Amino acid sequence: MSQPRKPLPSPTPETQHFWDGTKAGELRLQRCAEPACNRAPYFPPRPFCPACGSRKVEVFAATGRGTLHSYVINHRPAPGFEAPYAIAVVKLDEGPRLMTNIVDIEQTPEALVIDMPLEVTFHDAGEVTLPYFRPAGGAA
Repeated sequence: MSQPRKPLPSPTPETQHFWDGTKAGELRLQRCAEPACNRAPYFPPRPFCPACGSRKVEVFAATGRGTLHSYVINHRPAPGFEAPYAIAVVKLDEGPRLMTNIVDIEQTPEALVIDMPLEVTFHDAGEVTLPYFRPAGGAA
């Protein structure tokens, strides 16, 4: 019997640059290109600056580093996921937060420490490449 398939995101014109980046091994963010704006990076992708509304935005490669901001450990099986697994919010070094999974570490409260340093890792899921996070330096 085959394993149930994990639900995958569908790229849109507004998010295509993000998914092209993950396929290339980059975590891509956006920021406003207006000189009068604060130029703060933002996520999720959108065609306008959330601070000033300008459509003059630029895409750049983020460092791929961040810290564990919050998480919950799900113990109930879901299609395509092997329980237990952490559903986490990672605060990127650039400022934005994103929801993801934490991998390459035991899925326990003792191992998943708030503010622990993390780094992005990419998983080729076929149609898209998913960004996950693991302990920085590969240390668990």
